[in-house]
Amino acid sequence: RTGSLASAPPLTSAAASRAADSSTQSPNTIKQLLVNISKIPLLFILLFFFVCSLDTLSSAFQLAGGKVAGDIFRDNAVLSNPVAGLVVGILVTVLVQSSSTSTSIVVSLVASGLLEVRSAVPVIMGSNIGTSVTNTIVAMMQAAERAEFQRAFAGATIHDCFNWLSVLVLLPLEVASGLMTWLSHLLVTGFRLQPGEEAPELLKVVTEPVTKLIIQLDKCVITGIAMGNEDMRNRSLVKEWCQTDLFTGNVSAEECGRGLDLSQSSLKCRHLFVSTELSDLSVGLILLAGSLAVLCTCLLLLVKLLNSLLKGQVAKVIHKVINTDLPHPFGWLSGYMAMFVGAGVTFVVQSSSVFTSAMTPLVGIGVISLERAYPLTLGSNIGTTATALLAALASPGNKLAAAIQIALCHLFFNVFGILLWYPLPFMRLPIRMSRVLGERTAKYRWFAVLYLLLCFLLLPSLVLGLSLAGWRVMAGVGAPFLGVTVFIAMVNVMQAHSPSHLPAKLQTWDFLPQWMHSLKPLDRLITKATDCCSVTPEAEQGGGEEHISTQTTSGSPKKESTQRKAELAYDNPVLDYLDEIRPGVRVLKLKGLERCNSTPL
Repeated sequence: RTGSLASAPPLTSAAASRAADSSTQSPNTIKQLLVNISKIPLLFILLFFFVCSLDTLSSAFQLAGGKVAGDIFRDNAVLSNPVAGLVVGILVTVLVQSSSTSTSIVVSLVASGLLEVRSAVPVIMGSNIGTSVTNTIVAMMQAAERAEFQRAFAGATIHDCFNWLSVLVLLPLEVASGLMTWLSHLLVTGFRLQPGEEAPELLKVVTEPVTKLIIQLDKCVITGIAMGNEDMRNRSLVKEWCQTDLFTGNVSAEECGRGLDLSQSSLKCRHLFVSTELSDLSVGLILLAGSLAVLCTCLLLLVKLLNSLLKGQVAKVIHKVINTDLPHPFGWLSGYMAMFVGAGVTFVVQSSSVFTSAMTPLVGIGVISLERAYPLTLGSNIGTTATALLAALASPGNKLAAAIQIALCHLFFNVFGILLWYPLPFMRLPIRMSRVLGERTAKYRWFAVLYLLLCFLLLPSLVLGLSLAGWRVMAGVGAPFLGVTVFIAMVNVMQAHSPSHLPAKLQTWDFLPQWMHSLKPLDRLITKATDCCSVTPEAEQGGGEEHISTQTTSGSPKKESTQRKAELAYDNPVLDYLDEIRPGVRVLKLKGLERCNSTPL
């Protein structure tokens, strides 16, 4: 009893110290909570300007390349070629940065009889691919942090991979059978459709007061050029006269082509470039530079703000809520619920580009996993087709059937793509493909620019040029290229899974020059070119390992050691070699030693 009494004072003193600590921590906790609450309005403000910059970016691209896009649509003989129609849809959507604009041009061409629905379906597929370029551009803004860039680029390109894989399967199917055209025609003829009211665009109600003060465009110009109206070629895309009671609602192609003097019945528009003497290209370039600057600034601040808000236990809770599956019997429903969420949010904001672009930084900072981003993106595709269907129902009578049939073809393309690449887990190839692209981009950051130019500009332009030369030229060049691509893909798969069934020469690609099976030579070339252009001489930074080690000892030893290990791992030629080969091939290659296939490393 005496011992227990003797030990009582220390316990009371410990309790008093804990009470004192809690009393000192409570003001700090309240202060931190208030700071976090004050960041939430700032988050919405940054998101608002981010969406406005995306809208202005689309207008800038339309000013810079809208008339070129209209010229591309003029050659209807080219659009009868399904491959050419596909690349036309990609190029036009990339040029105008708006799938709704390219789709509206296609609807006008179909309604006027200049284009058949079956020829328009490949163009719609191409516009579906082209619209995914926006979130790829957004992902490139996170290139500063390697790990974030890897996740963000993978999250952005998962949309591209899904679209390309769907086109590879569904385009030949549509050309051979006309399945989507037949289904859409069946639905359109089975219902008596009447023109309805246009669906409210909730996001534009918020953003248009700002974006209309910057620029307003005359969408009739691009449609008129595409339909062969030469008067539209000399007309500026920058809107000068805004409508009052004339042409209210939807403007048909005939009204677009009249070229009436709107100054007699309209008011002068109010935006920055209403009375400018600059050309459309100059205005477009100015808006492009300004919108990209605002986009980059908002995205960087958004990422920093999200990182400060979503840290510690908050990040763990949010990550767990978003990425955790349902309990055991219903775990397979989690992805479909994510699709439903993606479709609902896209339907509300009326834009899949806005939804996927806003989701990309969240994938980059690790809040949303790649496996969860995939069904959200697929749901966003369904949401944007529902939006297109509502917009089609608001079309005038002469365009109603064509608009609904095109919107239904767009819906069937996305639904069939989901049925192909989602229900069976081993068929979810877009996840694996985008992860490989993210890893490659994290290692070679210039690969993101190369990917963007190659997939969305150079390759479609090359295919369009070959299609203009005639189907014989396109078949003569495309067939060997396709054969070589299929052969390389088959050899890569066999190298990864069953190399023993291949000849000894084909078990690795080492017999080829390094530049043909590795990005390392190109990386050295680009590194040398950027080093020559850099302000700081490289010699000051890489003067030797001893110099680096003496400089890094001044900071935290543990942090510097980790950083040094990361640098050595990145520059290790053995790891470079292992990174370049196909996974699953057990190969060890060291300088001065022969290859040893029997060593399981």
